[in-house]
Amino acid sequence: MKLELRSHNFPVWQGTVSLEKTDDWIKPWRIPYESRNLFYHQLCIRAAMPAGVRIIFRSDTSYIEGKIEPQLEESQIDLYCDEIFIKSISLKQKDKFVFSDLANVDKLIELWLPQKGELKLKALEIADDASFTTVEDNRPRWITYGSSITQCSAAESPSQTWPAIVARKSGLNLTCLGFGGQCHLDPIIAQLIRDLPADFISICAGINIYGSASLSPRSFRQALIGTIQTIREKHTNIPIVLISPIYSPPREKTENAVGFTLEDMRIEVATAVEDLMDHGDQKLYYVEGLQIFGIDLVEMLPDQLHPNSEGYKALAEKFIQQIVNKFFITQ
Repeated sequence: MKLELRSHNFPVWQGTVSLEKTDDWIKPWRIPYESRNLFYHQLCIRAAMPAGVRIIFRSDTSYIEGKIEPQLEESQIDLYCDEIFIKSISLKQKDKFVFSDLANVDKLIELWLPQKGELKLKALEIADDASFTTVEDNRPRWITYGSSITQCSAAESPSQTWPAIVARKSGLNLTCLGFGGQCHLDPIIAQLIRDLPADFISICAGINIYGSASLSPRSFRQALIGTIQTIREKHTNIPIVLISPIYSPPREKTENAVGFTLEDMRIEVATAVEDLMDHGDQKLYYVEGLQIFGIDLVEMLPDQLHPNSEGYKALAEKFIQQIVNKFFITQ
């Protein structure tokens, strides 16, 4: 039985911002794809990668088959049933994926789509005699914005990125705005976060700005303040956590092209939060990046910048301890 994925009223997709639909396929985006010419072109490339995007429904099907446009790069798709990991399938050089021998009982099905590479889904099928029920997700909505360290291309698979782990363990409905190399506090991203539904927001900013020298000591703090104030236009009273850069040995004390070190940037992020709190924002919080990935985890930082797969798991646990358990508290 083919599932109809093109209906606007079909609540199957999660973690998407928009869906691009043609006669042949449907493609999830993490920005409004109709407005992609307004975004920086390199950011659009990352936004077309469905990091954190899921397809969810309930069914007693014994198998799931998806037809896709052939994948050229290495990527995976993960299956969870009733929140239990079933299998990860490589999509490289394939035009379909199949999960078979599933239990013939009603279950919550979650397909975690690749966190790297695009995915164009042509069809999704379940057993002809299987039940099918859409799912209403009432979990708190969490938006997290960041760099490649939030997109997590080096994670084992889509469900093993740190945002995915945090979301599952903490019962959160994730929208991941991790864009490799492209977390530069663009005003249009602040507007996007403002316009998306959210109960909690986290932003980890600084490492891409350091690497590209895209903001200076004159403009970085002001961009942080502007981002938060834009988001607050609609999200007036929800927790927002600003996180400074995690540990990166060669960048801690080395000035970039505009005179910034990571140590300097952490001070700027902390000061921006203090300034906004003094201005009346009582639901804004600062967490130093070293608290979620510090020198104690340096052996999990193979290129001295990005965590490896085990590093992302460790980061997830510290994020839960230092952020979720302290600030993402539901009434």
